[in-house]
Amino acid sequence: MSRRTSARSRAWRAGSFVACSALVLPLLSAGPSATAGRPASVAPVASQRAYAAAAAEYRVPARVLLGVAYLQSRWDAHGGAPSVTGGYGPMHLTDARTALARAPHHSDSGEDPRGDDARPARTGGEAGLPEASELPARLRTLERAAGLTGLPEAELRRDPAANIRGGAALLAAAQKRLGRPLSPDPADWYGAVARFSGADDTATATTYADDVYDVIRGGERRTTDSGRRIVLPGTPGIEPDRAQSADLGLRTARTGLTECPRTVACEWLPAPYEEFGDGDYGNHDKADRPRSQGVDYIVVHDTEATWDTTLKLVQDPRYVSWHYSLRSSDGHIAQHVPLKDVAWHAGNWYVNSKSVGLEHEGFLTSPDAWYTEAMYRTSARLVKYLAKRYGIPLDRQHVLGHDNVPGTVTANIRSMHTDPGPYWDWAHYFELLGRPFTPTAGPNGGVVTVRPDYARHQPLYTGCVKAGEPCAPHGSGAVRLHTAPADDAPLVKDIGLRPGGQDSTNGVNDTGARASTGQQYAVAGRNGDWTAIWYLGQKAWFHNPRSRPTAVNARALVLTPKDGATEVPVYGRAYPEAAAYAGTSVPVQALSPLPYKLLAGQRYVIGDRAPGEYYFAPVFDASGHRVIRGEEAYYVVQFGHRVAYVKASDVRVLTS
Repeated sequence: MSRRTSARSRAWRAGSFVACSALVLPLLSAGPSATAGRPASVAPVASQRAYAAAAAEYRVPARVLLGVAYLQSRWDAHGGAPSVTGGYGPMHLTDARTALARAPHHSDSGEDPRGDDARPARTGGEAGLPEASELPARLRTLERAAGLTGLPEAELRRDPAANIRGGAALLAAAQKRLGRPLSPDPADWYGAVARFSGADDTATATTYADDVYDVIRGGERRTTDSGRRIVLPGTPGIEPDRAQSADLGLRTARTGLTECPRTVACEWLPAPYEEFGDGDYGNHDKADRPRSQGVDYIVVHDTEATWDTTLKLVQDPRYVSWHYSLRSSDGHIAQHVPLKDVAWHAGNWYVNSKSVGLEHEGFLTSPDAWYTEAMYRTSARLVKYLAKRYGIPLDRQHVLGHDNVPGTVTANIRSMHTDPGPYWDWAHYFELLGRPFTPTAGPNGGVVTVRPDYARHQPLYTGCVKAGEPCAPHGSGAVRLHTAPADDAPLVKDIGLRPGGQDSTNGVNDTGARASTGQQYAVAGRNGDWTAIWYLGQKAWFHNPRSRPTAVNARALVLTPKDGATEVPVYGRAYPEAAAYAGTSVPVQALSPLPYKLLAGQRYVIGDRAPGEYYFAPVFDASGHRVIRGEEAYYVVQFGHRVAYVKASDVRVLTS
């Protein structure tokens, strides 16, 4: 949602807010653990041997243990850092109480999530921080693992081998609780796996278990963040006893009016459309999409609030809204606003009126926290469903982070939110979407797609906990942009963020000199291991060595100013020309350019051609709402870290 801020202030910004199993896996010697940059207190990450040992100790089939760990963390330990919901280690043992106590606090950016000049800015109050006693059991599994294993909680947090033992103990305890034997056959553990998810409804628990068994059937192998090679051989013929889900005693989720793919667990928890005096109302707008307007964008947010707090906020009519919330621990989805209606989430009314907003659970942890594989997978399924339903291209100019949405006017640029930030793994996300970022041109292509190796690419960021202090080393999908092909060259400037001309920084919330995975830019030059791109009206250099590339060559349509024009204006929204409002009672919306210029000789990658549109919806009675559509067309371009709009009449289109 907003800038990476505290739960209480950022929550509302979202609207802007075996005794040896017969199935023992081979032990691999994958070399020493890579520990560079890790805190000294964090134990070296265990190899595959740790999974085999824990499986034998607690009589859990090794394939089940590895399958669950993969769905939780992809076998990564994250250097002992907690996930966005306070989960630690490969098994994602949750200790939200500790994460809460250690959490930094940030002020909100002040973004108006509705982003429409026709109404007063919508702001939110503070959500309040939950007490540890209020945290649900799914956020306190590490405490129970400590009781089952006899290991100190601190050790379960920092030592991956201990963490794996804790996860195995929880699985064995779940199997016993269901009255089932500690069978060496992985197919007999379906109910325990479903229970491990922490889900409180049957559909989510079974969806989680189905995903684990899909991993077991297909197998997985990867090198973890510690440099260890882990292999789970596939077991194609395994058929778990899915009837065990009936013994879980979980509730049946309310599906209601949900619009979700069948491959996810989805619940209907509606956001209210209510009037509450003085002409004010909330917390979204009625519409008739796609008949009234096309749905062109999907916007990815994170919440920085607990799941329970997030649901309370979106059901408050005086708050703001988004279409879907996604839970971190198990990937459960709640839908709040019908897709035909406009939610208030992106801080830009033009984008809001033509988008779907997805909020991903995360709370109170530093921005170097991580997201679970379960949530990535269900989110990707939802995005694929939405893209097919509305014909939305699966690329980074249509699937946006909140941090890629432009400010509507110059005054709003500095308040725009920066989530999900540089630690969201766009490369993995698009692999799950079936659209991996691969080369589409030869070595001299005129366009590049940013694509660093997420795990190995760990640029320095500051301000995760305290301003100016380095963040913990962490994989990132973003590259930093310089004014010259040298590491010590100044970063490029963003005059919208800093009108006084101050330098961009390496702050985790500073998007002024940042290009993110999947974004495409026109090449402006090459110099040895460095590549220059056109960015915010200037040439911007990033390190892109052949031995370890951070971008791949691509082919795309680009645009440049029309012949004879030295510069053309850039906009944060694609509103119609004044003549389009003639004969209506709708006030003319100003075509206010941003402080940037697209200069002659520069080229920018085109994402789409869009009509000039404005959705007039300033009052509760939707009968007076209407769409104003003009003759002027716009191109959406990858102009900086955020997209922008230019008039089609001001530019000419070229191939790269």
